[in-house]
Amino acid sequence: MGDTISTEDPDHVDWIVVGSGFGGSVSALRLAEKGYRVVVVEQGRRWADGDFARTSWQLRRFLWAPRMGLRGIVRMTTLQHLSIVSGVGVGGGSLAYANVLYRPDDVAFADPAWPAGVDWARELAPHYDEAERMLGVAAYDPADPANPVDPAAGALADAGRDLGAEAMTPARIGVFLGTPGRTVPDPYFGGHGPERTGCTRCGDCLLGCRVGAKNTLVKNYLWWAERRGVRVLAEHEVVDVAPRTPGSDGTAGYRVTLRTGRARRVRRELTCDGVVVAGGVLGTVELLHRLRAGALPGLSPRIGDQVRTNGEHVPALLMPRGGSPVGSRPSITSSIHLDSSEGRGHVETLVYGRHATVFGAGLTVMAPQGPTGRTRRGWARTVLRHPLRALRVAVPFGAAARQVVVLHMRTGGGALRLRLGRRGLVSEQSRTDPVPTSSVLADDVTTRMAAAVGGIAETPVLEALRGIGTTAHPLGGAVVAVGPDDGVVDPEHRAFGYRNLLVCDGSVVPANLGTNPSLTIAAMTERAMSRVPPRSGP
Repeated sequence: MGDTISTEDPDHVDWIVVGSGFGGSVSALRLAEKGYRVVVVEQGRRWADGDFARTSWQLRRFLWAPRMGLRGIVRMTTLQHLSIVSGVGVGGGSLAYANVLYRPDDVAFADPAWPAGVDWARELAPHYDEAERMLGVAAYDPADPANPVDPAAGALADAGRDLGAEAMTPARIGVFLGTPGRTVPDPYFGGHGPERTGCTRCGDCLLGCRVGAKNTLVKNYLWWAERRGVRVLAEHEVVDVAPRTPGSDGTAGYRVTLRTGRARRVRRELTCDGVVVAGGVLGTVELLHRLRAGALPGLSPRIGDQVRTNGEHVPALLMPRGGSPVGSRPSITSSIHLDSSEGRGHVETLVYGRHATVFGAGLTVMAPQGPTGRTRRGWARTVLRHPLRALRVAVPFGAAARQVVVLHMRTGGGALRLRLGRRGLVSEQSRTDPVPTSSVLADDVTTRMAAAVGGIAETPVLEALRGIGTTAHPLGGAVVAVGPDDGVVDPEHRAFGYRNLLVCDGSVVPANLGTNPSLTIAAMTERAMSRVPPRSGP
């Protein structure tokens, strides 16, 4: 099992935060501000701006697959019914996300999956304000003469008008736009934060921002947390959480077991008074399953239930050769809202950037949907009818600068269940409310855009051949609820059955938001932390 490092007495802290994403970083700062001693545990590595991959083919710096020696910032997980893209590293998903920080429409909070007794839209409003301030949210206007021509945004606006959409809106993004390439003193926190460099519109946001323009959590929440004494243990993994008094409800605190080292063979134990689990949907749900089967049997049996995809579908468009490049911008710059029989939809164009060719390798030519969705037979017929088009899509080299993802999200929709199998999480579809793996509306928008510009409509290979949908915004699995029969945590994010055990990440969100969830996760965590009393005593 490797060496054991005993640090119980000198390393006893008030709170241990598992994960450093939007939930973990917000928790760390707010707890430190209340006087608590805090340790953040992150399984990924710490990154400086210049450390990120220059291209997606630098797999060691780009992809997270530690068993293969890859320790980058993007993890791709394929389950039985869903493919999930998530972030890893100090700063969590903020390292590799597309910078978008939207508030959802009120219709999202009208979903009955939200526990009664709380006016969520009203209560979260001031916490959205604070999260926007901390994350430096700004509007990116594609029509601004200072920004390059954006043919993808124009095609989306045209398709939206044809479908009766509301006017296209500039994206709300966490990027320091500034003067491209110019480094200036901190522009967000009165000159007391880290210096920043203006966005160069290189389009490489998903690779990790080498310019330093992206407002990742290491430049705001986590930056301030560390200056308040928070310790971040990078390349450590939490494998167990147990009450210090065996069989108790955690009133006397917890003993947390970590693994570290390249092979994760070195074990380390810390003790604390409270734990915040913020490992993202996949990390949190798997850890809670293991804890319920082990040292914390009193956790709710609803762990892994109500897992959502944010109603997400990711068809794509390969723009024609010879036109204006689509990668000269931040990843997402604008969006439209559409109402249809599928629910309240939100559509954005997303670019990978000209250096992220790996993403395009997962796409194939789009086939029409049948009565039951996509079929392999329908895809094969499309390939036989349009072999040259299929070949152009199948050879992605050099196509990244012309690739546009038509990112579609919506409210409503079905749910999955994640249970623990022998080798990790296993997904199960709901029999009464399954998650759809394709969207007629998303396909319609994409094919209209393709027809308007002379491009090729695409769809993910897993969706076309195996009926597996894709999301970068999984939600649920440890949802807020009024009691343990309905969810895993109460409306203040406290785990049912235990004291000082909180969950603060996307797993607590009980319904599809219909827009990018990062800001909502931060706001919900701000609200949860506002309920934690200040530390008493010396």
